[in-house]
Amino acid sequence: MIAGEDLVRQNRRYAKLRWGSVLGRIALGALRNFTEQFQFSVANGDLLFLDSGWYVTHSGLTSLARRNRCAGIKVHPVQPFCDPVAQRWAFEATVYKSKACKGFVGFGDANPSNVSPLVRGAEMRVAETRAVNRALRKAYGIGLCSVEEIGTIPNTSEKLPPQNTNGNGTGPKVRDRLCQIIRQHKLDPELVKAYAVDFCGTKTLRDATREQIENFVQQLADWAEKDRNALLCQLNSYARPKQEVVA
Repeated sequence: MIAGEDLVRQNRRYAKLRWGSVLGRIALGALRNFTEQFQFSVANGDLLFLDSGWYVTHSGLTSLARRNRCAGIKVHPVQPFCDPVAQRWAFEATVYKSKACKGFVGFGDANPSNVSPLVRGAEMRVAETRAVNRALRKAYGIGLCSVEEIGTIPNTSEKLPPQNTNGNGTGPKVRDRLCQIIRQHKLDPELVKAYAVDFCGTKTLRDATREQIENFVQQLADWAEKDRNALLCQLNSYARPKQEVVA
């Protein structure tokens, strides 16, 4: 396996060949960080650059787990949120980094409304993959969203109507719409915020671009209208576990 500065140079070269001038200094700097921290390989398909941001892939996550000698992954369907007739599935995955590890849990769901047309009919497998991805990202501290979790690749030709901005690119109308969705569907604001940061693949919402936030608000609205229960399942996966009292 290529390591260190050699992998950084290789990733930079492959990324420029694949995405060209779309990559700016910030994106290349982020690529260096991901390479040094997780040893992801662009040539092997561990990372993809979509909609002005980096996304990790399922193969990249499983390769990382293998390099770190992951002890195992347990996956099972969450029955209350599964409806085979409607092709709606939800899975829970637990990643064990070592034999002594208590496990890192992640949830994933899929239905015809939030998967790419290319994988329609495979919603069960998509849901399982999303659950595994989330559990792996938690286990190894990866803030990047995985490409399998976004459902469809964003279409930059279909954007929300232009709106006024407030300097930071989020604009009052976008925030107002988000607050309206939270109130209308009785969502937990803190969990929505955590989901937004994860969706945008940034450390904070301030680091997200306007387009990323608009995409998130649009997806949140669509998901809340079509399948609120599945959305709640997704949001609850961001809830902090209660601390256990050791006797």
